[in-house]
Amino acid sequence: MIDVHIHVAPPNLPGVGSLAGALRMRPEAVAAALRQEMKAAGIKHAFAMGEWDVGEADPLGIRRTLTIAEHVPGLRAIGICCPKRGDQPDHLKRVEEELARGRVVALKCYLGYLHYEPAHANYRRYYELAAHFKLPVFFHTGDTYSPEAKLKYAHPLGVDEVAVDHPKTKFVMAHLGNPWTVDGAEVVYKNLNVWADLSGLVVGDGLEPTEGEHFDTLNDIANRVRAAFRYAERPNRFLFGTDWPLIGIAPYREFIRQIIPEAHHSQVFEENAKMLFKFEG
Repeated sequence: MIDVHIHVAPPNLPGVGSLAGALRMRPEAVAAALRQEMKAAGIKHAFAMGEWDVGEADPLGIRRTLTIAEHVPGLRAIGICCPKRGDQPDHLKRVEEELARGRVVALKCYLGYLHYEPAHANYRRYYELAAHFKLPVFFHTGDTYSPEAKLKYAHPLGVDEVAVDHPKTKFVMAHLGNPWTVDGAEVVYKNLNVWADLSGLVVGDGLEPTEGEHFDTLNDIANRVRAAFRYAERPNRFLFGTDWPLIGIAPYREFIRQIIPEAHHSQVFEENAKMLFKFEG
């Protein structure tokens, strides 16, 4: 089983804190907590988002992830694109050199948190490098975790434009654009180079047994995702992710299992990620 979307470092984004207390701990302690979560949920591989804008010595913000990965078998890093520096040749050269080392499995653009649309010229070179190194590009899409974010940049329909203009690049919409999940499904349906991950639809203690209004909210989320999954007609384009530590991996796995038809569990929880990221094990 593969979790394509977790965090082991604070994202360092405007208006966003550390996400969870666990990420303030020493790398060894974060690693121990993650190993326990992965073991309990049967996760063999997990991909962790890096930190944004932490200095030119770490152009993709992966240093802390790589340190923690030394203690967590199966943990891999996702580098962060910085549109503020996407027009700076020296920065892009450092990015290319880092990608050539083969230490990341993907790139990530924090749409909404950073006020750049996906088609902004300062992202273009990142897409070209991703295509060259055969790495997918994740986009944050949908609701954000910051009052400083601007939602118009995070709407999933913005991904359609870059999917058309960069057909050799593979893109992943994190969170399926929630709450615009059917819009996200349309982008997946239309574009053969677009995937969606199912992470972060619920956070915190949101999956604790409950009733009343909160129970209805969970049903609403589940029904939106079920409708989007059917609409897309591409079960091979959906990926399991959690957004840990914002939610426990094992309970979130069960939540997604209830949403996705059992016939497609092997695809969503493992096979699709193996195909997209081109690895075995």
